[in-house]
Amino acid sequence: MKEPRIPGVFSFLRSLQSMVRKRPIVTLVDMSIADLLARKVWLAPMAGGVTTVDLAVAVGDAGAMPVLAAGYLSADAVTAELASYRQRSTAPVGVNVFTPQPPTVSSEQLRRYSELLAPVAERLGSRLGEPVHDDDEYSGKIDALVEASPELVTFTFGLPSEQDVARLHNVDVTVGITVTCVEEGRRALEVGADVLIAQAASAGGHRSTHDPLRKPGRETVAELLYGLTPLDAPVVVAGGIVDAVGVEAALWGGAAAVSCGTAFLLAEEAGTSGVHRQALQDARFSSTVVTRAFTGRPARALSNAWTRLGVDAPAGYPDVHWLTRDLRRAAAHHCNPDWVHLWAGERWQDIRAAPAAAIADHLLSGGR
Repeated sequence: MKEPRIPGVFSFLRSLQSMVRKRPIVTLVDMSIADLLARKVWLAPMAGGVTTVDLAVAVGDAGAMPVLAAGYLSADAVTAELASYRQRSTAPVGVNVFTPQPPTVSSEQLRRYSELLAPVAERLGSRLGEPVHDDDEYSGKIDALVEASPELVTFTFGLPSEQDVARLHNVDVTVGITVTCVEEGRRALEVGADVLIAQAASAGGHRSTHDPLRKPGRETVAELLYGLTPLDAPVVVAGGIVDAVGVEAALWGGAAAVSCGTAFLLAEEAGTSGVHRQALQDARFSSTVVTRAFTGRPARALSNAWTRLGVDAPAGYPDVHWLTRDLRRAAAHHCNPDWVHLWAGERWQDIRAAPAAAIADHLLSGGR
């Protein structure tokens, strides 16, 4: 592949040139995994309704690899989404699951954060929710996915057990684990991961750090590829990559494929809310920030009044998510962008509204 020309806003390829020396991406790979990796662009799983079945079908039929988001859905809803996808497309499909989180927040910390937000909720005609610590129906989803056996299951926020990985392998499901550093990558391989999904600091949405109390690192796409490609597992990299130049650069630097989420936020088939769509195209929003404010877990979003309060939420996911959910829904209902999460990768300003197939085709052109 010839070396692409790089705009100044996306210059990580130069660091890749000095760091990567044509290392093999994968050594021996099962054909089933190779088939998935032949789809050089993957649709990132965006939970909360953004990654719809319509979006996944359009992306899969365009030649990319769609990954549905099981986060916040019931096990039955995940089964229904997979069935709907199978009825409409013959392309392979993946499903992303949130791994259960250990309790990390005290009732006193939650009380103080509630007192801070209560006046905002009242102004929006809403109320704060009950800060519940649940496992997002994890076991039920694993059972459902073993039964449905999609081509791929990926995990976010931590490691599944070796037993869960083995159950998926027994029904010929490829397993991917999202990692944010080399040590997480090593541990993911120890429990049986087939593919590493490497999430750089520039990615939008929740950071997938395995330790919920660890401050997220600032690793770039180039640094993650440099550290993870020697582990002899395919690396699918994510990092707010939104165009063909970025895809080509990441593949040239050692990635087996590229996971894109921000690039599809304005797709016609995406479930992105109206207030989110407007904010992504509003010049008033000029920067992103990594914050725990919305859910208690670090996530990259457009900077708004909430993120500028000067008081971050305690490290408590999903407790804070449930505490603030109704407030955020009320803000979205009133089209108030200052009190809702506006997930976005660092290069959100370069995305455009278009049919998902057109966005996928453009991104895929970087891998041809």
